[in-house]
Amino acid sequence: MGAALQVTAFGLALLSTLFLLLATCTDCWMVNADDSLEVSHKCRGLWRECVTNMQDGVRTCDQYDSILADHPVKIVVTRTLMITADLLAGLALATLILGLDCITFLKEDPCVKLKMCYGAGVILGAGSILGLIGSMWYAVDVYVERAMLVSHNIFLGVHYDFGWSCWLGMAGSTGCFVASVLLTCCLY
Repeated sequence: MGAALQVTAFGLALLSTLFLLLATCTDCWMVNADDSLEVSHKCRGLWRECVTNMQDGVRTCDQYDSILADHPVKIVVTRTLMITADLLAGLALATLILGLDCITFLKEDPCVKLKMCYGAGVILGAGSILGLIGSMWYAVDVYVERAMLVSHNIFLGVHYDFGWSCWLGMAGSTGCFVASVLLTCCLY
């Protein structure tokens, strides 16, 4: 039962870590949400803004000036939290691999392997919380920005909604949290 739970938690952690990495690297955290007939599809991400022409499929991207340039707070905070979550999830995955019962590393000391799995669960939990805060921070900021424009009757021609990268970040963080719960609470 313990080995099956470890492998399940490892699979979930691996998939969720990939989701977190994809969310951090991709550039569709916000998408234009106009219902009118648009000829282009706009996405904003943490690193650049892209526009796709819907007629011929040509995609052009404008990268943000520099990582050290002045950016909106939501981008800086989300970048920081997501990169930290990625690093913690990667560290937890490496620790979990060494702690799995099916790996022959430290096979003679099962107590140490169990502690490694528990430690991986704690690290994974910390990473999942940071990733969830980063994704939710960005989503709430998009919502507040949109609500402020609507409440002041300001229409700029385009308004943005949550993109698939934002949802991917939330899904990855949630999966890491579930894997953390499996490793810390259910393994004993």
